[in-house]
Amino acid sequence: MDETKGRYEVILAGSGGQGLVVSGIMLAEAAILEGKNVVQTVSYGIATRGGFSMAGVIIDRDEIIFQEVQNADAVLALTEEALEKFRGLTAQGAAIFYDTTLMKSPPGENLHGFPFTDMASRMGHVGMTNIIALGCMAKMKGMVRKESLAEVVRKRFSGDVRAMNLRALQAGVDLVTG
Repeated sequence: MDETKGRYEVILAGSGGQGLVVSGIMLAEAAILEGKNVVQTVSYGIATRGGFSMAGVIIDRDEIIFQEVQNADAVLALTEEALEKFRGLTAQGAAIFYDTTLMKSPPGENLHGFPFTDMASRMGHVGMTNIIALGCMAKMKGMVRKESLAEVVRKRFSGDVRAMNLRALQAGVDLVTG
């Protein structure tokens, strides 16, 4: 974690079934492993799979008083709807990460497009898209260390699924570190 920045506010948004809630929980758990205070919230429509889904995560060295993201530092938008909904936050300095496999590259500052779904598909399972994106975003923004996310993956998954998700996490980090 970038020790010069004590607080991160993150939004993960897209469609139900894309693993965004799990990604939010994993990000929160990684921050807890690093001794940070964390709040994680979830919002989704009636139709969980396929409907709009969003997770918010606040990571702070200090006590967290208000439990909703107010000043997002980063947004992961995995659908056009999510990108359009949160795109205006770039004017306030938020970095928006989006999937170029699913969306056209929109013009603008603070927009970071990566082929998350295409990479996951080539790695053998599109269900790893969220882990690739989480690794990329966490590395680029310095929210938590890769080692902390890897520890969460090791605790949450087992066997082949664990190995696949650890490879997906590394693939996301490699998008930033080249």
